[in-house]
Amino acid sequence: QVQLVESGGGLVQAGGSLRLSCGASGSISSFNRMGWYRQAPGKQRELIAAIYTEGQTNYADSVKGRFTISRDNAKNTVYLQLNSLKPEDTAVYYCNAAGRYNNYWGQGTQVTVSS
Repeated sequence: QVQLVESGGGLVQAGGSLRLSCGASGSISSFNRMGWYRQAPGKQRELIAAIYTEGQTNYADSVKGRFTISRDNAKNTVYLQLNSLKPEDTAVYYCNAAGRYNNYWGQGTQVTVSS
């Protein structure tokens, strides 16, 4: 069992930046994919950024060029750098660890972008 804890959310003005962190209670190197999802009010949770074991990354079109995902296996931490934030980025952001046989979620951190 691995616990994930997100931090770094908050209130920021449009155009601003935030850095989210996802700390794991165990090793993240064994997970095939570490991802960041977000869920806005009234909308489904969506995958916005993912990083794979070999370091490959994928991004949703809505955040491509503005958000950057990275991982530090030594610290068992995954990061999401959010730049050029827009009001439509307002959501609860969740960290996810996906392995072959298991799947873990954090409790989420709120990001609110004011116009």
